[in-house]
Amino acid sequence: MEIILLERIEKLGAIGDIVTVKDGYARNFLLPNKKALRSNNANKRVFEANRAKIEADNAARRGDAEQAAEGVNGKQIVLIRQSSNAGHLYGSVAVRDVVEALHADGVTNVTKAMVVLERPIKTLGVFDVKVALHPEVAVTITVNVARSPEEAELQAQGVNVMADLFEKDEAGFTEDYDPNAEPGEIAVEAEEAPAEEA
Repeated sequence: MEIILLERIEKLGAIGDIVTVKDGYARNFLLPNKKALRSNNANKRVFEANRAKIEADNAARRGDAEQAAEGVNGKQIVLIRQSSNAGHLYGSVAVRDVVEALHADGVTNVTKAMVVLERPIKTLGVFDVKVALHPEVAVTITVNVARSPEEAELQAQGVNVMADLFEKDEAGFTEDYDPNAEPGEIAVEAEEAPAEEA
C-alpha cells in the first residue's frame, strides 16, 4: 500500500515521503496512529495544503523533545532484582520497569512507547537503553540491574560483580594437601611429641 508519511519514521522515510509498505503495517499501525495518510489524489492535495502547518507542528514537538532530552540524557537508574548465583534474574526487566524507575526519579515526560528495549533484560549488569522522545530526538539512559544497592555502586564503578564473586569463592576454598594421605582421609597437622627427659 502506498502512503504519505506525516512524521519521520525510522528506516522508512521523512515527512511528506510517499512510500510503499505492507498493508497490515499501514492499516494496523500507521493509519490509526495518524502517522500516515493513504496515497491518493485527494489526500495528496490535502497534505500539500497543510504541509507548512504539519512541518511547523513537528518542529515545535521536536523543540519540546530536545528540551526534555537535557533532563533525561545520560540518566542512570538502579533496579534491584533477585537473581541466581550465576547472575540470571528471576523474571526480567521490561519497558514498564524502566518507565516506573524514571518516574520515581522525577522524569515524568517518558512513556512506555518511547523506551526502545530490543529484548527484556534477564541478567545482572549495566545496560544502555535508548529513549526516543520524538522520531528525530533519541537519548540514552543507563540501567543498572543489581541484587543490592552496594552491588549497584560497584557495577557503576565498572566492577564485574559476578566475576569477583566467583574469584572470592575460589579463594575461600583452600584445603591442606597431604601427598601421603589415603583417599578420604582428612589432613591433620602432626602434633609435636613432648621431649623426653634424660
